[in-house]
Amino acid sequence: MKINRPGFISSALALAGLSAASLRAAAASAEVPKRRLGRTGEMVSLVALGGYHIGNQENDDASAAKLMHAAIDRGITFFDNSWDYNMGSSELRMGKALDVGGYRDRVFLMTKIDGRTKDAASKQIDQSLARLLTDRLDLLQFHENIRPDDADRIFAPGGAFEAAIAARQAGKIRYIGFTGHKKPEYHLHMIDVAKRHGFTFDTVQMPLNVMDAHYESFEKHVLPVANRLGMGVLAMKTFGDHHIFDTGLVDPIAMLHYGMNLPVSTVVTGIDKPAILDQAVLAATTFAPLSPERVAAILAKTKAAAADGSTELYKTAHQFDGTIQNPHWLEDAIV
Repeated sequence: MKINRPGFISSALALAGLSAASLRAAAASAEVPKRRLGRTGEMVSLVALGGYHIGNQENDDASAAKLMHAAIDRGITFFDNSWDYNMGSSELRMGKALDVGGYRDRVFLMTKIDGRTKDAASKQIDQSLARLLTDRLDLLQFHENIRPDDADRIFAPGGAFEAAIAARQAGKIRYIGFTGHKKPEYHLHMIDVAKRHGFTFDTVQMPLNVMDAHYESFEKHVLPVANRLGMGVLAMKTFGDHHIFDTGLVDPIAMLHYGMNLPVSTVVTGIDKPAILDQAVLAATTFAPLSPERVAAILAKTKAAAADGSTELYKTAHQFDGTIQNPHWLEDAIV
């Protein structure tokens, strides 16, 4: 994701009415609040560190580790990742960082797998554990539920669901969820197929942002269902892989606050620089519930831009779909 990130901080200062010195002081002393992860009862940080961006090749392992340690020390306890992020290097980098100083035991660690068969999923789970240098994942999620038949493949005989259950029984994972960014109906289908198999997911990850409410809305169609079932909701795509941010219609801190204002457990955001860590901490520690009037004003600003889905290309195009570009990931464990 290419974003003019210094602009995030200047916008954040203007919104919060803070000077640069005040921001530094607040960022140094504040700790990120926590929320309950659905019916699991786990408490996780209001903002989560995204695994894709921590694999940014502009950073080296040492600088990335320093950033992750700083995030944990300041209260970011939810760490996101995926078996396929940066061809596995995101997990490798995160594993090295967490394998020192007791940091692993201070985070709720999640990763995702692409495999749709039991064999592929089992191998990917074991590869992720090896890369992350851990003997257990706090949360495993089925990645990229972006096709109408993904749920059916995962729950078919010999499908990935069998691998996840086996891994949970073996103590390799604790909770099971799924992600996706394409159509709300695919999420609802996944939830329904799981129900038919006597299973309710522990978590669900979905795009929830200032544009989503207007187009193929996960907020309107999936979020109420997930909340009713007690699923922990992980919000993502706050900045729309930069396309929402690029519109300049809403301040980035307000974008984060919009996600936090929804009934979600955490908001996953990319953090690849100290300034962006400051921004995430600032957003979480200054969040207060938005008034209905404030929400309405934000949605009024974004309605026209959101109408055709052009600010949410992850819904309307395939450039962000790793398993569309690499369909073999669904069937084997080679990244």
